[in-house]
Amino acid sequence: MSVVARQGFKYSIIGYIGFLLGTVSAIFIFPNNFEFYGKLRYILPSAELLVPFVVMGISYSNVKFFHTVEKDGKEQNMLSLSLLAVFVNFLIFLILFFILPYLFPQFRNTEAWKIKEIILPLVLILSFCAIFNKYTSNYKRIVVSNIFDNLFPKIANLGAFLLFFFISSRTGFLFFFGVFVMMLLGYVYYTNKLKKIQLDFNTDYFKKDNFWKEFFNYSFFGFLGTFGNYLAINSIMIGEFMGMEENGIYAVLYALISLISIPQLGLFNVSAPIISKTLADGDMAELDRFHKKTSLTLYFLGAVLFSCIMVGFPYLTEFMPENGTLLREYEPVVWIWGSAVLVDLATGFNGNIISLSKYYRFNILVMLILAGLTVGLNYYFIKNTDLKLIGIALSTAISLTTYNVIKILFNYFMFKVSPLSIEMIFVSIICTLAITVAIVLPTFNSNLINLIYKPAVVLILIYIGNYFTKIFPVEDYLNVKFIKSILKFK
Repeated sequence: MSVVARQGFKYSIIGYIGFLLGTVSAIFIFPNNFEFYGKLRYILPSAELLVPFVVMGISYSNVKFFHTVEKDGKEQNMLSLSLLAVFVNFLIFLILFFILPYLFPQFRNTEAWKIKEIILPLVLILSFCAIFNKYTSNYKRIVVSNIFDNLFPKIANLGAFLLFFFISSRTGFLFFFGVFVMMLLGYVYYTNKLKKIQLDFNTDYFKKDNFWKEFFNYSFFGFLGTFGNYLAINSIMIGEFMGMEENGIYAVLYALISLISIPQLGLFNVSAPIISKTLADGDMAELDRFHKKTSLTLYFLGAVLFSCIMVGFPYLTEFMPENGTLLREYEPVVWIWGSAVLVDLATGFNGNIISLSKYYRFNILVMLILAGLTVGLNYYFIKNTDLKLIGIALSTAISLTTYNVIKILFNYFMFKVSPLSIEMIFVSIICTLAITVAIVLPTFNSNLINLIYKPAVVLILIYIGNYFTKIFPVEDYLNVKFIKSILKFK
C-alpha cells in the first residue's frame, strides 16, 4: 500500500472515530447542561471565525508555492516568514479589537468581549496551527493533523464538560484551553520531526522578482474564500442574541443532523483527481455521468439516514438526560435543517468542479453570498419572529439551498453538467412513504422497542421500494468493495 493510500485509510479511520465521539457525547452527555456546553460551542466557533482575519490566507499559499520554494531550498524561509506574518497580523488584530469598544460602546455587552481572555489567545493558537496544518500536508502526511483538528477539539469539549460537571467551570475552561496549547506544541514537534525547523526570517527571496506580490495575491483570494462558515456564524449569533442554553441545544441538534452527512466522509478527496482529469480532457459527458452517479449515491444514503432519524428522534430523546425534553420541542429544526442537508448532498461535488476549474474565484463569490444571507436571515428571524432555533433552521435552509442552486446553475451553463437526476425524485417518494408508514404504525410502551423497530420498518420499506424500481444499485454498495472505497483502501 502506498504512502498516500495508507494516509488516506488512517485519515478516514480518525474521521469516523472523531465523528462517533462527538455525536455520542453531544447526544448522551452534553444535554446534562446546555448552558455550559453552549459556552464551549460559542468560544471555539468565535475563534475559528476570527482566525481568517489573522491568517489572511497565508496557510493556502504555503501549499500553493511549496514546491517552488522547496526547489530553491527556501521552504523553511517561507514557514518562518508565514509564522512571523501571522504574529504581526495578530498584534494588529488585537489593537483593532480593543479599539472597537470606543467606536461602538455596545460591543462591551457582547459575549465575545466578556470571554475575550479565552477567545483571543485561542485565535493566536489556532492561527499558528492553520499554518502548520497546511505546511505539513505538503509532505503527504495528513493523519496527525487530522488527529489534531478532528479529535482534539472533541476531547477538549468532552473533558471540559466533565470537569465542569464534577469540579468547576474554571477547571473545565483551563482544560479546554490547555488542549489547544497541546495541539500547537504537537504541531511544532511533528513539523520538526518531518524536517527540522530552522527559522529564517530573511526577506531577500520574497523580494526577488516581486515574489511577495504573487504570494500575497493568492493569500488574499484564499482569505476571501473562508467566509462561508455558516455553522460558526449560527453559533455566534445564537449565543449573542438567544443565550448559551439555546446555543447548546443547537450544537446537539447539529451533531444529530450531521449523521446525514456520513456518506460524504472521504468521498470528495477521492473524487478530486477524477474531476481534475475530466476537466483537463474536456470530457464533459463523462464528468456529467460521474457527477450524477456520485450525487445520487450521496442523496440515497443520506435520505435513508434522514428517514431513520425522523422516525427514531422522538424516542431517542427519552434516553437522553432530563434536558432531552428541550430537544423534543425543537423537532421541527431536525426536519427543516435535515432537509437542507439532503439538498446539499444531492448537489454532490458542485463546489469541487468550480474550485478545480479556471473559474475558482466564483466559489469565493458564492461563499460570500452564503455568509451574507446567513447573517441577514438569522438577524431577521431573531429580531422579527418568535421562532427561535426554528428561525435559525429556516435561515440555514434558505441560505444553503440558495448557495447550492447558484452553483448548480453555474456548472450547468459553464460545463453542461448537473448533479440532478429523475431517480432522486423516486428516492424522495419512497423515503416519504416509508416515513409515513412508520409514523402511523402502532407505538409500543417501550421506547427502546420503538427506537429499534420504527427505523427498521423504514429500512425494510425503502429496500422493498428500491428492489422493484431498481433506482439505486444497493447490491453494488453493500459489499466489501464499497466498504474499502469508503475507507480509501484504493
